[in-house]
Amino acid sequence: MEMWTNPGWFTAICDYWIDTWQRSILFADIMRQRGNMYLEHARFGHPPVLIFDYEMVLDGRILEKPVNYSLIRILERRDHEAPALPPESEVHRERRTETKIEKPSSADVYKRPIVVIDPRAGHGPGIGGSKLDSQIGVALNAGHPVYFIMFYPDPEPGQTLADIQQAEVRFLEEVISRHPEAELPAIIGNCQAGWATALIGADRPDVTGPMVFNGSPLSYWGGIDGANPMRYRGGLCGGSWLTSFWSDMGNGQFDGAHLVAGFEDLNPANTFWKKYYHLYANIDTEEKRYLNFEKWWGGFFKMNREEIHFIVNSLFVGNELEQGMLQLEEGHWINLKNFKDPIVVFASAGDNITPPQQALNWIYKVYGSVDEIKRNGQVIVYILHPRIGHLGIFVGSKVARKEHSAIIGTVDMIDYLAPGLYEMVITEEADTEYEQTRHVAFQERDMSDILKLDDGLDDEKAFSPVAAISRLNDKLYLTFISPLVQMMISEPTAELIRQLHPLRTQRYMLSDGNFMLQPLKYLAPWIKRYRRPVNDDNPLLILENTIAGNIESSLDQFRHYRDKYQEHFFKLTYDNPWMRELFPEVFKDQGLQDNIPIHSKQSEMEEKLWQETMKRGGFAAAVVRIILMVAMADKSVDMRQYIAAQQLILSHEQLKRFLPVDFKRHVKEQAAIVTYDKEAALSSLPKLLRKKQDRLEAYNIATQIASADLLTNSEEQAILEKLKDVLKI
Repeated sequence: MEMWTNPGWFTAICDYWIDTWQRSILFADIMRQRGNMYLEHARFGHPPVLIFDYEMVLDGRILEKPVNYSLIRILERRDHEAPALPPESEVHRERRTETKIEKPSSADVYKRPIVVIDPRAGHGPGIGGSKLDSQIGVALNAGHPVYFIMFYPDPEPGQTLADIQQAEVRFLEEVISRHPEAELPAIIGNCQAGWATALIGADRPDVTGPMVFNGSPLSYWGGIDGANPMRYRGGLCGGSWLTSFWSDMGNGQFDGAHLVAGFEDLNPANTFWKKYYHLYANIDTEEKRYLNFEKWWGGFFKMNREEIHFIVNSLFVGNELEQGMLQLEEGHWINLKNFKDPIVVFASAGDNITPPQQALNWIYKVYGSVDEIKRNGQVIVYILHPRIGHLGIFVGSKVARKEHSAIIGTVDMIDYLAPGLYEMVITEEADTEYEQTRHVAFQERDMSDILKLDDGLDDEKAFSPVAAISRLNDKLYLTFISPLVQMMISEPTAELIRQLHPLRTQRYMLSDGNFMLQPLKYLAPWIKRYRRPVNDDNPLLILENTIAGNIESSLDQFRHYRDKYQEHFFKLTYDNPWMRELFPEVFKDQGLQDNIPIHSKQSEMEEKLWQETMKRGGFAAAVVRIILMVAMADKSVDMRQYIAAQQLILSHEQLKRFLPVDFKRHVKEQAAIVTYDKEAALSSLPKLLRKKQDRLEAYNIATQIASADLLTNSEEQAILEKLKDVLKI
């Protein structure tokens, strides 16, 4: 009532009406631009949405077993505006011969290469480098040679997941050959590309350096009751037969638009309202960001029947990877315990596609205990974000500036950590009113820290019957139904079905192909010129925001009850007395990994061997042992301590001659010694440091490491006192 009694009510209504009319026209024009962009991007073969210049290194379509993947190198000259048409886009569709290019410059010789792999889960490649603040941008700024594994919209005839894995191994071998003086490449795998990277690292650890799994589901059955509904979808649909059906409808190819539709279905409030209203409400500032994202989101890539069937049947529904039962091809088994290189797992509590349980539970399932991780000489680091969504893990600018900067900035340090399980903790301190200093530390963790993120593992037992029933349903479909469907589908029919998919029609129907939208391209520039946005305190705008919030809340409520119903129906179907009778071994009450042996006391002969090992290595071994004991005294390794140790090693006359590979060997050996018997490792130091000068130098190094983080805590001080006593300084 206050509005209508106010003399300015008529002005408020007029201002709001003008603003609403202008926003509506501009919104419709952006939808038109989105449609045009979709058609143009498709016409040029859906090239990567990278904003960085790049050059072809190796085209996977010319390999002995052709695949629709290629290796490209990101050039250091960066373009601040995304080119409308990358110069190689025409070549991407037609070229079938390898491009020869110059070898990398000498400036790259000693810097570890970084290889980024984007997910092939319905979308195209390039989102990991679609803006300056991205994984690729951070890696370039850090001075690393950067490579990117891209892929094309259409799979090569007959290609399988095993063929792709072998092609990616070939790409890594090419990167290694181009940087013979550098350490093995670090690989960043986003989402689906994370488990693809795991397949390489577990099979060919000789071609991988540190591996980063960003939002990557390796434990597909993991999740929390009432919070992670996506894991139930396979069981509710009857298993993998549906992918076989859609592959038949695609004439042997699975349309990636189905996967994208599945992602959108998870959050109807965002899909049908929030993202559009956010654009409409911020029409003056959101156009570029929205169109850049939609260019990637609207690129739908296909898979062969064999690829999607293997992924769904063996990975998603079967969950064979974490169980060590995955057979990539006949006789070619993959065991995650075969990892030899450090692993970084990045997960977020706000991720509804790959929750932390699916990203981390495999660590417990594969190793069982931190002692087992150490016995395998493995370094595993995880980093948790409290709220970012799935795409934000590898797309968000803030995440790139903070988490990915920390990951890439410590990729060499991780190689020198003692084997074990760590959490990367990033803290920020305000140096001045305008500047902040970021500190990175690796804090020791136990399996209980991973398990407490879950609400227990018993709920995963119901997924084993799903896998068995899925195989049965798929076999019945392939035997009785599939031949009939294939008889009715030809390539023109399959293409018609693809083009009628709602995610495609909503784009090309709102483009210049629709003559009714033609006036928009002339009207929108005029409106921008005479734009009159309404004031934020306009009562009608406030009412609009309130209604929009209520619509979003209503859709969220619908999603909440829908997910609750689906979870309840899943448990009613698969976690019941009938299933317990049919699958007694699955539901037998026994703790997972109970049979994993704990580190036991060594035999007398082994004890003597350890004692002898502790006395070998001289000054270098002693210094590494001391650095490890001081740095790990408080069960946390600070980045500043690593930098201090690195500088000391590079400047010390006796230590600087060691190659990185030799020093890493010392680190692993001394870490095992300290883990086995810390007191014996300490008391045997005089055997390695026989000269008084060497003892003084070693103690001096210990004090510098302890004070590198500007604070010598009580645990570090205790180690220093023991060193002083043992070395008789």
